[in-house]
Amino acid sequence: MGNIMRGSSSTGKDNTESSSKGSEDDIVVVLKDYPSPEISEPIYRMGEKLRLIAQEAYWWRVRSVQTQKENYIPNSHVAKVYHGWLFEGVERQKAEELLSLPGNRVGSFLVRESSRERGQYSLSVKHRIIKHYRIFRLDNSWYYISPRLTFQCLEDMINHYCDFADGLCCALSTPCLAGMTPPSDASPAAPPVVMRRNFDWKKIDSRQLVSTDSCSDNMVSYGVRNSIAAYLSFSGNQDPARTRAESRKKKSKSVYAIPESGLGNIDYDDNF
Repeated sequence: MGNIMRGSSSTGKDNTESSSKGSEDDIVVVLKDYPSPEISEPIYRMGEKLRLIAQEAYWWRVRSVQTQKENYIPNSHVAKVYHGWLFEGVERQKAEELLSLPGNRVGSFLVRESSRERGQYSLSVKHRIIKHYRIFRLDNSWYYISPRLTFQCLEDMINHYCDFADGLCCALSTPCLAGMTPPSDASPAAPPVVMRRNFDWKKIDSRQLVSTDSCSDNMVSYGVRNSIAAYLSFSGNQDPARTRAESRKKKSKSVYAIPESGLGNIDYDDNF
């Protein structure tokens, strides 16, 4: 799944046994009521989060995150969720239904992987209407929605658009259905997405980068400053001013921005 790592099952005689088991950390979301209301009162309803206990061919054994009750559900009625926001095999219409459920607010979002082509992603965001943005992938495996801004991985893309709308209908707020997961009294779960703020290097005095005084009131951590100072000493004691000027010419390792001249914010509304 792009740059996102997944666990792989073991090979050999234990392969059949390992493939029938799920992980306690695996989360799935119910895509439609089961059983159908026309048949009987549903055990699980659309949008409910379940913990995957075991995968047994067509039937998966699951435990409700809310009620802790275990039961079986057809795998066609659920979708695996990674990182709290990456939904596997969810179609466009189903994404709109999930984002329209109570508990989702403006900025609620999900990234969905195409059920027809592995590695193809779209971003769906709740605003006045549900907006969809095709996520493109470069030959070097970097991702982008607008070609003026590319990201090394999907996590970097999500973190960026949580901070800035940057051409989207709005900044991302919370993952789809995040508000429907009750807090656990035993062990509080970590939030599915870290809404981090970008560190603005432009506001840092350049002299702080090479200072190793651990007692100084410095916004840059001692470890980072010590590493920079060590690098400068091993690189032949180059002039710090010259080194800093050269480093500014280098591109970021996680975000690469193309000058905006001639490139506007592009709104991609995909059809898959």
